[in-house]
Amino acid sequence: MKRRFKFLPLIVLIAVACGAPQKKAKSNEEKLITNPIVDGYFADPSIVKEGDTFYIYATIDPWGGEELAVFSTKDFTDFTRHHINWPTKEACTSETSNNSMVWAPAVRKALDGKYYMYVSVGSEVWAGVANSPLGSWKNAKNDNTPLVAKEDFPEVHNIDADCFIDDDGQAYLYWGSGFNWVNGICMAVKLKSDMVTFDGEPIDVTPPHYFEAPHMIKRFGKYYLMFSDGKAIDHTYKIGYAVADSPMGPFTEGVNSPILTTTADSTTYGPGHHSVFNENGQDYLLYHRIFPQGEEYVLRQLCIDSLKFDANQNIEKVIPKGVRSPL
Repeated sequence: MKRRFKFLPLIVLIAVACGAPQKKAKSNEEKLITNPIVDGYFADPSIVKEGDTFYIYATIDPWGGEELAVFSTKDFTDFTRHHINWPTKEACTSETSNNSMVWAPAVRKALDGKYYMYVSVGSEVWAGVANSPLGSWKNAKNDNTPLVAKEDFPEVHNIDADCFIDDDGQAYLYWGSGFNWVNGICMAVKLKSDMVTFDGEPIDVTPPHYFEAPHMIKRFGKYYLMFSDGKAIDHTYKIGYAVADSPMGPFTEGVNSPILTTTADSTTYGPGHHSVFNENGQDYLLYHRIFPQGEEYVLRQLCIDSLKFDANQNIEKVIPKGVRSPL
């Protein structure tokens, strides 16, 4: 759990001692949420809100674990960590999966009131369902098989799935990466109301400069397919976006893309694999950045910043500086 405490400056203490009149403090006083938002090394965050509580699901570094990391928070200052029963490496292993661990969750609340999770295990996409954010969870398919098996689309690295639900309730699934840090492919398909059955054949909707980690949002009647580009292990990793009039494309490169890259001072290094949420009319970008070290793997940290649009409905460049709480 990460906590921050605010200390009164010396001049305020002197004023109190001298009997100077004091303004009554606001009960909802703003605090600066700085990055990283939690201690420890986590990546690929997804977020949902139930009531007044946010739930964040993330990969455990390095390169995944036997389970996911799950945090709850009301204010992005104090966090409680939870352990959910699914997915696990043991429960999500098929005859075609490899030894990759539990990665990259994406959680959405569907029209039926249930929560659905799309997660990568063994370089395959698995789908889970639960009645509440903390579960209990189970495989959403009755036969307990992966939603997208490793060999279903052999030219695609079948990881990093994300679900988008349009205003009319139609759900779409996006997923896909590349091999050896090149040739990323983004697949897309409509989902039927059970959130796991494909409504038609998946198609390639890869936008310019895409490598992995698709995340769709809709603003101003347009579809913004956001994604990560570059190598997830170094400073080239970054967040870009493309725009279309349909959730299935075709997509054109977004103005100002990429919107978040390694900063000149490397405080923000290799930012990527994000999700977007809206609170009180403001969009927020929840993502990870790399904590550089000299091993053969990366350690990553969870971060949050504001996401803004300009007058022409383009996503603006993100300046990583944290946000104000309450959101």
